[in-house]
Amino acid sequence: MQIFRHEDIEADVLEDLLEEINELYEASEQILIELELAPADKELQRALFRSVHTIKGDLGLVNFSPMIPILQGVEDLLDYLRNSQITYTSTMSDLVLLTMDRVKIFVEGCIKQGQAEYDAELHQLLAKQISRITPQNIAEHEQLLAESVLLLDPSLDATPEHQPKSVKQQEKDALHVLDKHLSIEPQQQADIHFFRELMVPVEKRSKYWQGRCDRIAKLALFINRLADSPIDAKQLAVACYVHDFGMAFIPMDILHKIDPLNEQEFNLMRSHVFKSSKLLEHLNEWNEARKIVMQHHERLDGSGYPMGLKEKDICEGAKLLAIIDTFDALTHTRAHETHRIRPKKRAVIEINKVPEGQFCPKWMKFFNQTMSKLLSR
Repeated sequence: MQIFRHEDIEADVLEDLLEEINELYEASEQILIELELAPADKELQRALFRSVHTIKGDLGLVNFSPMIPILQGVEDLLDYLRNSQITYTSTMSDLVLLTMDRVKIFVEGCIKQGQAEYDAELHQLLAKQISRITPQNIAEHEQLLAESVLLLDPSLDATPEHQPKSVKQQEKDALHVLDKHLSIEPQQQADIHFFRELMVPVEKRSKYWQGRCDRIAKLALFINRLADSPIDAKQLAVACYVHDFGMAFIPMDILHKIDPLNEQEFNLMRSHVFKSSKLLEHLNEWNEARKIVMQHHERLDGSGYPMGLKEKDICEGAKLLAIIDTFDALTHTRAHETHRIRPKKRAVIEINKVPEGQFCPKWMKFFNQTMSKLLSR
């Protein structure tokens, strides 16, 4: 890794630079959302090119040189796009987002600390990789784009050499989160830890499940806290841990089926909410958690299951869990061959373009605020 220290530049110039980059960054995110809906829109393509071009020019003016080669590669790629020489794909969106994330972090480091760490070898490799994407090798574009994205975010590689955290480390992380967010009686804490332990062998049943409950509980408690805890944190934690317990009783050939489910199989999958909520049926102190579990697949417009409830009849915990459950599914491996792991920033964009009536706008607002904090660290 190398350390970049910028020249002696007036503070107001640097502040103006960061302000413009933030504005272009936000504008680019919106453009990418719209491009998903209209990938051939030339005005959107030109606007995205202009944003990247302007950021590159701004960095050049203050000699923030380490970021220039990557931005030049992305700019060349978008130049091909706006001139109809190549076609827009979602993976291209991933590349642009991850590149701009890296640029923003670099600039903020330079401005706040007077220096920033960067990997010059990686930057050269990435610039070279992007330059390989040309109008002459269209059939190779998706593979080249995917490889470029992995250079920016290796965590998206789902191959076996990228092993998950150890069971002991997962447990340590989970208990830290629970202790941090929950101030509860010893017996309630024991119950929550019991439900977590109950899910450990369940998650082992499928290679796609391990660590899922811990991730969901951690994010749910974080968002709830940001919203001033309108949901009882104890009930929310229990719901996060047991909401998919019923999946343990679904045949593996259905859980891991690659082709679309038929109606009978789909109904069987949907039955997991009844099986999960039944676990809490006679535990009156966890009634709210049971309600969250039962309702976490309901939708505001009544199109969800199992009861087809509408907004006013769905509890707040279920509205929040529905968003986080979807986010986790988008950002982690699944059995379906058509499923592609999304970078977290990309998954946030996809969730925000879900048709109105599926997710609660209030909780989407808190979800977006939380992800903005987490992804900018």
